[in-house]
Amino acid sequence: MSEPPRVLVIDDEPGMREGCRRTLALEGYRVETAADGEEAWRLVQAGGWDLALVDIRMPGLGGIELLERIQGLDPDLVCIVISGYATLDTAMQAAKRGAYDILPKPFTSDDLLLVVRRGLEHRALALEARRLRKERERDLLLLAEERSRLRTVLDCLADGVLVSNRDGRLALFNPAALQLLELTAPPAIGAPMGEVVGPGPLADLVAAGARGADDRPAIVAREVPVGQRTLLASAAPVADQGGQVLGTVTLLRDITAAKTLDKLKSQFVSMTSHELRTPLAAVQTYLDTLLEGYAGDLGEEQRAILARCSQRVGALVNLVDDLLDVSRLESGRVERQIVPLDVAQVAGEVLDLLRPTAEERGVTLHADLPVGLPALQMDREDLVRVLTNLVGNAIKYNRPQGRVTVRARDEGYYLCLEVEDTGLGIPREALPQLFSEFYRVKRPETVGITGTGLGLAIVKRTVEYYKGRVEVASELGVGSTFAVHLPHGGQAGAAA
Repeated sequence: MSEPPRVLVIDDEPGMREGCRRTLALEGYRVETAADGEEAWRLVQAGGWDLALVDIRMPGLGGIELLERIQGLDPDLVCIVISGYATLDTAMQAAKRGAYDILPKPFTSDDLLLVVRRGLEHRALALEARRLRKERERDLLLLAEERSRLRTVLDCLADGVLVSNRDGRLALFNPAALQLLELTAPPAIGAPMGEVVGPGPLADLVAAGARGADDRPAIVAREVPVGQRTLLASAAPVADQGGQVLGTVTLLRDITAAKTLDKLKSQFVSMTSHELRTPLAAVQTYLDTLLEGYAGDLGEEQRAILARCSQRVGALVNLVDDLLDVSRLESGRVERQIVPLDVAQVAGEVLDLLRPTAEERGVTLHADLPVGLPALQMDREDLVRVLTNLVGNAIKYNRPQGRVTVRARDEGYYLCLEVEDTGLGIPREALPQLFSEFYRVKRPETVGITGTGLGLAIVKRTVEYYKGRVEVASELGVGSTFAVHLPHGGQAGAAA
């Protein structure tokens, strides 16, 4: 609860001082009195006053000079002149020295209370105005500092930044954006974004970012050509707490070098793989010829050596085939024939193909494929590749007397294919890298198991081409379940 205002009554007439003190005290004010200007000045210097009633004519230090001193010491102290000799000249002198009002003598208690209330209200408004002014100045200073920091950060970014308002007009940009867009002069703030970036895919992306997917705020990203460059552009709407879009932030990153390097890598892998495959196939043929006895009888030790050689060459052939698959998927050079596929039929064929391998390892294959599943619109070889890699891994990393189960179910928009095994399981820390190229889980139990580390990467790339997704759940010592969710509404066509 706030304390009542402090009022100082300054008058050389004892009756006037006491009358004012009594009237104001009855209203709850804290009142003190001074008989002359010198005493009043000492009290004022102590501070803590809200309002002063000042008589003009006093012995010694007069009212006009006292007003001048008070104005210099505490401009917020409201001073009201009380005088029996109020003239226009007196009023002007008092006003020049900061007096708020003049109350001519004689006056009633109501007159006194009215002018005091007005004076205190004036003080409260003045203090609030000052507080708001200081707060505004502080906010403006903080805003200027934030803008300066933001500008410094934006100027240091290698990525281009474009910010547009809700009307699709440019609000902010950085030098990197000018360079990446090959603009010869800075665009005008407030210019339409279509004019800033020019017509084409980038303008479409900015508009899509402002609108969001299905008119909901969402990040939109795609590769866009700008001159000789390839930019990865991403646009995201900026929304308030109520979801109202305020503008759009567009980020531009130059990926020309990365795209060139990726293309060269794919070309190198493709060329190397083709050069390796022919001699490896020849070596495999010669080894098979020797093992089948067409070149003469073999001793037991010779046959064992040649069998190990054949196994190693077979692993190299698998590696080359996987490299070729990855290269084709990355370059988009895969020729696909999109046709309706009976999932149960294709899965059954894959299981029949891999059953001899499973039997060699003591693993049982089981299918849970209900009748009447919706057809998948995709290339047959793609589905075979996905299932072969998943089931092959489930067999390879299983345990003797283990089990692999292939399931399928309709999830509405998606059809889910699951490959469950009772194998070794995958450590939790390995899951994030599981679909990376050449990644293999390193554990003592897997030392003797051969593989390229490309199978799951191929699965992921293939599934994502059809706008699907791959999920994995695993528990060490219990087994793993890979779930492939593929749309069955003819959604193929995303960039591989």
